[in-house]
Amino acid sequence: MWFICYDEKKKDNKTLYLIEEKKNWTQAQNYCRYNHTDLASGLDQVDGEEMKALFIGRNMSVWMGLFRDSWRWSDGSDFSFRYWDTDKLILIKENKTWKEALDYCRESHRGLVSITNPYQQRWVEVRAKNGSSPFVWLGLRYSCTLDLWFWVNDKLVCYEKWSREGKTEECGRAVGMQSGGQCEWVSQRDNEKYNFLCFK
Repeated sequence: MWFICYDEKKKDNKTLYLIEEKKNWTQAQNYCRYNHTDLASGLDQVDGEEMKALFIGRNMSVWMGLFRDSWRWSDGSDFSFRYWDTDKLILIKENKTWKEALDYCRESHRGLVSITNPYQQRWVEVRAKNGSSPFVWLGLRYSCTLDLWFWVNDKLVCYEKWSREGKTEECGRAVGMQSGGQCEWVSQRDNEKYNFLCFK
């Protein structure tokens, strides 16, 4: 993706630069450190007016200096801020099979929900607890052909919250999150009918 670097001339004078070259995160960090100071890091930069000005008239995703190693900023700034893309979620209190839920979310919204980190898990839990069925469908399905779990929106399965007996890897399985208790994941036969969560 494109990425944003900053130069630190003085302590309180940081200039941001949108680099319109596609690089992975490590390449972007190396570029910024070689040509500027570092990737954009810290609350004052990522939520400041200068950052907002770079996005006027644009709808894009860019790299900045936050990476997951117990989440810290590339330049060592204190991490006291969660700046996630808080996609709006909607709980559909209708019982449908997993495929019916998938089709409904794709036709009426943006798709079945995916969860890729513990913060998103907590966000989804809040919605799931209002469900009227014992589980709510997530967009995670098992592929017999590939022998793996995959999110239907192509996100990597880099975070999991399975219940102790919840992971059954066989054909016709998808994931339901418990609507009560610990809100853990349990693989369910995809023809069961539950509530489900869509991205709005």
